[in-house]
Amino acid sequence: MAEVNHFEYGWITPALSYALSVLGSALGLICAGRIRTAGSAGQRAWWGTLAAWAIGGTAIWTMHFMAMLGFAVEGTRIRYDVPITVASALIAVVAVGIGLAIVGTGRLSAVRLLAGGLFTGAGVAAMHYTGMAAMRLDGRVGYDPTRVVLSIVIAVVAATVALWLAVTTRRALAVVASALVMGVAVNGMHFTGMSAVSVHLHAGQGEVTGAGFSTLLVPIVLAVVFGVVGLVYALLAAPTDEDRAAAAYLDARRSAEPAGAPATAAPDPVGLRARSTPARAGTPFPSRR
Repeated sequence: MAEVNHFEYGWITPALSYALSVLGSALGLICAGRIRTAGSAGQRAWWGTLAAWAIGGTAIWTMHFMAMLGFAVEGTRIRYDVPITVASALIAVVAVGIGLAIVGTGRLSAVRLLAGGLFTGAGVAAMHYTGMAAMRLDGRVGYDPTRVVLSIVIAVVAATVALWLAVTTRRALAVVASALVMGVAVNGMHFTGMSAVSVHLHAGQGEVTGAGFSTLLVPIVLAVVFGVVGLVYALLAAPTDEDRAAAAYLDARRSAEPAGAPATAAPDPVGLRARSTPARAGTPFPSRR
């Protein structure tokens, strides 16, 4: 049995993976909070998609591969199958999206929450072990069944708590605290699953094919950067509750005005409007004294 090292670069990889999971969780919670306040089915689908990308793509999938950067096996190189790696990312995003659709539509109930948590947790576990199946090395990978089951249980519990937080958390401090807790849960599931891994090397030196982690790192980093920037922009560009209240007030005033009445002009206490309006033809400009 080969020696397995989960922290080849020390504390830097688990610290970065935790930071990614917290960042993705915070953005996902904010986006998920917009689902129930959305005014149309299209808006709910939009915010649900963004929340699924933030939680499933950033908080879970990129956290997984950042942590895998510190995974090493003595005596063999590690490569990754790209199509299976991409499939693991899609599994994470779709699983979170379906879970949010279950709990984010209709009245929240224990049955909805448990169903969404079970489905999402199973999807997160499937993402993890699909990502592990993408790993290529000169040996055979085995798993301890007890720890595998424990990691799946952690994934289901973490997903259930995450979905509950996603539809109930509103205040900024609560979002930050919830993201910190979700980061612990996601990393706990990952490293519990990784502790189940054992590797038996082949007798001879075989050829290891696939993409190296350095090759995958650039597109993953770019996906995280553009994804986070896009999420932040979408949140900043979205109308706030104050904007919606102001728009509703203006609509109410317009509907209350009788037909044909002149539009209500904004106050002009210092005569700025008169100063900025050009004089009509034949009307002399006021003399300056």
